[in-house]
Amino acid sequence: MGKGDAVNFAFTEEQEELRRSVRRFLQEKSPEAEVRRLMETEEGYDPAVWSQMADQLGLQSIIIPEAYGGSGFSYVELMIVLEEMGAALLCAPYFSTVALATNAILCSGDEAAKKTFLPGLASGETIGTLAITEDNGRWDLGGVELRAEPAGEGWVLDGHKMYVLDGHTADLIVVVARSAHGLSLFAVRAGAEGLVRTPLSTMDQTRKQARLELNRTPATLIGSEGGAEEGLRKTLDLVAVALAAEQVGGAQRCLDMSVEYAKHRIQFGRPIGSFQAIKHKCADMLLEVESSKSAAYYAGWAAAEDSDELAVVASLAKSYCSEAYFHAAAENIQIHGGIGFTWEHPAHLYFKRAKSSELLFGDPTYHRELLAQRIGI
Repeated sequence: MGKGDAVNFAFTEEQEELRRSVRRFLQEKSPEAEVRRLMETEEGYDPAVWSQMADQLGLQSIIIPEAYGGSGFSYVELMIVLEEMGAALLCAPYFSTVALATNAILCSGDEAAKKTFLPGLASGETIGTLAITEDNGRWDLGGVELRAEPAGEGWVLDGHKMYVLDGHTADLIVVVARSAHGLSLFAVRAGAEGLVRTPLSTMDQTRKQARLELNRTPATLIGSEGGAEEGLRKTLDLVAVALAAEQVGGAQRCLDMSVEYAKHRIQFGRPIGSFQAIKHKCADMLLEVESSKSAAYYAGWAAAEDSDELAVVASLAKSYCSEAYFHAAAENIQIHGGIGFTWEHPAHLYFKRAKSSELLFGDPTYHRELLAQRIGI
């Protein structure tokens, strides 16, 4: 995609059909009652639904090339799927498996690792995640202190990881560690020796996180020792774009809830949507949601085209969509008034997801600083 090319934001009929089928599936499998049931469990997902996602819809395989057992679709299709999942607050280790683990392995350039790990991730048999952040809470690669050293035929890891999405249920954990030669990527299996996984209590219960402790834990090197940085930078850009797609789905759902309520809630003998203040709120939300879609879709196209613009538009999309979603979720509560503050109403679930997504993989300030560096301000 050159600088002067017009980007066509029209989805193909096949892409629209994908959206419809994912939406139908989620309406059936992830209604509000089911989201509330699953967020109270430790695992945080339904294994039967996870299998159906793989077997009936092939969702886990979407961006994995056919050579490794995948469907070989583009990043645009993944954006559509994530947008629908964000709207439904689906409780499943999908983001961690596809946006995190799958992207990390695809970007590693390690052919053997792709052949070993991608087929299981594609079929839904393997739940995966990526462990970067540590107790220092930094999302950038400079914060990685976990140590890797050679031992016998392989490697052992020492240290800890924090805020690892679905870290307590993942079968495969892709771990970022520091070895003598720099940043390296490692695969750790669930039952590995010296691995202790502790679920964290999170504000957003629809997305489970864990703290991992590794004590001379055996690991398999992915890629070359000390050669992980470039692939990881690209992975983090792809993750930011994926999260932006989810945020767009959530923001749109908050807008829909607000408009629906404003049309039907009667006060002083007329719908509250007829009041100037409510009209303004809804109009502002609409503008922000539409703009966040443009930002996310543009970034999705850049990812699909493997464009050199990806690094810039990823941070742009993540910072903009984070703020748009949080604002839409907060306004949704305001427009609903008293009922919007109650535990029984779904508004607070979106509010918590919006807040946690805003902080995950770098908040808007972090991404704006990254953006400034990348465009050379």
